[in-house]
Amino acid sequence: MSRGRFGIDDSPVFVIDQSRCIGCEACVQACAECGTHRGQSLIHLERVDRATSTQTAPMVCMHCEDPTCAQVCPADAIKQTEEGIVQSALKPRCIGCSNCVLACPFGVPKYVADFDQMMKCDMCTDRTSEGLTPMCASVCPSEALWYGTIKEFNDTRSGSLFRDFMFGRQEVRTKVYTVIDDALGGPLDVLAGVTRTWLDDPFGLDHVQATS
Repeated sequence: MSRGRFGIDDSPVFVIDQSRCIGCEACVQACAECGTHRGQSLIHLERVDRATSTQTAPMVCMHCEDPTCAQVCPADAIKQTEEGIVQSALKPRCIGCSNCVLACPFGVPKYVADFDQMMKCDMCTDRTSEGLTPMCASVCPSEALWYGTIKEFNDTRSGSLFRDFMFGRQEVRTKVYTVIDDALGGPLDVLAGVTRTWLDDPFGLDHVQATS
């Protein structure tokens, strides 16, 4: 387990190892208890292939170095801290347009109607600023969500830490690390193997013609 408190010089990192997720949703419940989340759970589990597998994968904000959500915000409501944490939209500025919701390549931000505000994982700023582990990582029984130093990871875990992704021609570097088998292949191409998207035939006309 990652230790509970870190010093100012430790530079801990947040790590996701999706292969370890057991779908218990302890992280989902714990997230809502974070003091900055006002009872909202800002993490969710993805079902990898519901038809053939029970495998799940936790999804938190990846805290992009150059966050698209902030770029598309017309009200300049989304701010990034000096430590690289991308925060929820500032309530006095957020206009609830959901541009950020649509723009995020990882599908993380969500509009919360009760607050008329976009909210997202802020890596439990109230805890991490005090050297504590984020709530989700502190309760994950399989350590699919992990918080610690890179040295601690290399000493106790297997796999390579990775934070470069390709979405088409857009390269995205994240603050949050993902565990993969081999990081020597360069940025992970999220769309690799996908030759068509729904945008190529948004109304399904090609499919209708092919089956008629």
